[in-house]
Order: sequence, then C-alpha cells, then structure tokens
Amino acid sequence: MTSEPEIVRPREAFVWIWLPGRTVPVVAGRIRARDDHFAFTYGRSYLEREGAIPIYVPELPLRRGPIRPEPPIEIAGALRDAAPDAWGRRVIAYRLFAGRGGMRGDQPDDLGELTFLLLSGSDRIGALDFQPSPSEYAPREASPASLEQLLTAAERVERGLPLSPDLADALLHGTSIGGAMPKAQIREGNKQYIAKFLYPTSLPYNLVKAEFVAMRLASLAGLDVAPVRLTRCMDKDVLLVQRFDRDHTEEGVTRRAMVSALTLFGLDERLAAYASYEYLADILRARAIAPRETLAELFSRMTFNILSGNTDDHARNHAAFWDGSRLALTPAYDICPQPRTGREASQAMRIHGQERRAQLSLCLAAAPKFLLSEDRALAIMSRQITAISDNWEAVCDEAALGIADRRLLWRRQFLNGLAFEGLEDRLAR
Repeated sequence: MTSEPEIVRPREAFVWIWLPGRTVPVVAGRIRARDDHFAFTYGRSYLEREGAIPIYVPELPLRRGPIRPEPPIEIAGALRDAAPDAWGRRVIAYRLFAGRGGMRGDQPDDLGELTFLLLSGSDRIGALDFQPSPSEYAPREASPASLEQLLTAAERVERGLPLSPDLADALLHGTSIGGAMPKAQIREGNKQYIAKFLYPTSLPYNLVKAEFVAMRLASLAGLDVAPVRLTRCMDKDVLLVQRFDRDHTEEGVTRRAMVSALTLFGLDERLAAYASYEYLADILRARAIAPRETLAELFSRMTFNILSGNTDDHARNHAAFWDGSRLALTPAYDICPQPRTGREASQAMRIHGQERRAQLSLCLAAAPKFLLSEDRALAIMSRQITAISDNWEAVCDEAALGIADRRLLWRRQFLNGLAFEGLEDRLAR
C-alpha cells in the first residue's frame, strides 16, 4: 500500500512589493500563521523607507506590530488577492502529489494558504510576491513554452496524466492568476496575455467565443475593457486577454498594485453573497481618484452584465488599482455570458437593496447611488442596447461564431427579455 506524502505547511512567508514606478521589489513584511488566522507585520526597514505605501488600507495600515485580520477573515484580502484560485491550486497540488504516492489535487486546501503563496508563480496579478527569505528575492519564473505546450500540460492535468519537468515548470507560470478554468500566461514582445481555454464540456455553446463577443461588444458600447483577441491552438479556441497591470519602461517592467472588490468590501469568499453594487459605489464615491466618472463606468458595467447575460459578476471579477491612497477601476476583464435555464437569472452581486434579479429596472432604481439622473441612466442603457444590436453580426463574424451558437446566445444571454421588464416603453429596442 502506497503511503501518502507528508504535507509540510510553512508557518511564515515574506511579502515583497513593487512600489509605484519601480522595476525591482523590496520586502514589505512578514505573514505568520497563527491558530486561526494569518497575521501580517511590516518590516522596520519598510516603514522607514521613503515612498513606502500601505499594501492596502484600512486593513493593512503602515504601523508597527502584527496586524490581525478582522474575524471571520483569516488572511488580509489584499494578500489573498495575490494568491492562486481554483485552477492554480489544482496545478500546485498536482505537481506536489502526482507520482509521489498519490494524487490529492482534489484536496488542495490540505496544503495551507502559505504553501500556495510560496509555490505559485511570481508573475502574479498586481504588485506583490511571496518569498521564504526577507533578504533575497528569487522569482519563480516559467521556462519558455509555446501555447501548444501549455495547452498540452493543462490537458494532462485535466486527465490526471504525469507532466515532464519542463511542462510542469511552464504551467506553474499560470498558477498565480485567479479563476477556476484552465489558463496560462504568454508573452508577445512587450505585451503579456492571459490565455483562457476550455476542454470539452456540456455547455450548449462555445464559451471562449462567447466571452470574446461580450468583451468586444462591451468595448464598442463605450466601456473600459481589456483588449482581447481569439486564436486557435491544437484545434481549440483560446481567448487572449491583454494584461493591464504591467507597464514597460526604459528601466524595465513596473507593476501596478490591485485589490479585488471582495477586498474593498472587507469580505471573503464565504461572505461573497453579501456583495453589492450599491455598496461598491459608496466605496468608490469616497475613495476613487475620479468619483463621478468611476461611478458612471461601474453603472455601465452593471447594466452591460445584465444585457450580455453575464451573471458571473462576483466581487473577484471587479478590481481597482491602488496607488497607496486612492482607487481607480481597472479595465473590465471577465465579461462572459453564462448558461441559464429558462428566462430567469440573477446577478452574483446585489443590484438594489437586497435585489439581484437581472433587470434594468433595478439598475434604474439604484442610479442615484451612482450619481446618475434617471435620464442619464436610461441613456447609458439605450446606448448599450444599440451597440449590441448594431454590432452583433459583425462581432460574431469576427469571432467566426457559428449560426447555432448565435441563435443560442441571441435573446437568451444577449438582450434577454427579462432585462427589460418594467422598462419596455422607455428603452429603444
């Protein structure tokens, strides 16, 4: 009988940060595991450093001594934002256990949070990284790999097959990116992309192409959206989403700090159901660099999610740049029409009060929270409806979306009748 490999959970990790405009990181402090939480302590040298910024406030202000997260939060949200999500954790567990006495990739939580922070790739979203040393920064970098190699590696993980060392190292690069579905990172010149792909599923339509269509239509409707393009590899569709948290300068690459809306709310995944667009508007109205413009953009994203059938608009799919004192919404990066049964649908975040039904009338009721008049809110909705209708065929052609998928998506995900209930006479359709 084969014994299970022993799990050794690290008790501490050191947080390194790229300060604004800098191309090399400095150590900011230490995370230490306690009985039921992870305490963070800033290093004395960081507190004394000119230009040092808090990792995020109010949860991690610049001060001496251990900072414990507010219960029931176990680890500060700004630190958890930089950790891998479902896919990355699965890859790390697979690499640790496959071929070593058992495959425990279906139990990644056994490894502990610090294990995932220390074993995921260093080119993670935002401006943080995690190291075992407070004095020596040693990035966990990926071996050069083609998209075909990365797809092959991901498919082998999906099927439970062993990986060669070079493919395992290459796939590690994608473990620091959030999300549940397979993905990888690729670089083309000075541009970096997140490659998103799917293996055969029971979904009724091509989800990769549907996301491309939604992202392109959102851009045409005037939203601030990350650039996307489609490619094919190994007879599979791959969506490439350009990264926006990296800037290439003559001195090197700088990294932009980011926090998820879940962190802005002070929530974790167990409490994500309490997330609300109205509450996010309150936060951004008080803390955004350009509040009025930011709230109009957030309102536009809320309504477009409804019009495109994206009910996966949870708080980790919204994020803001953090400069040490103020916030600015990042470009939208995950607008994907979701399958629905029948006509009914609800958004992942509440729209107005406790209501989350996918209806524009709720958005209109919430408009004052976004500093929008009723007429302005209706104008935003009408513009989006027109943009979707006028550009639908052209963008579907751009995606080479088949006729069957177009019929499945049109008036089911995109411009579903439920969205217009109560506003039929006030919106141009």
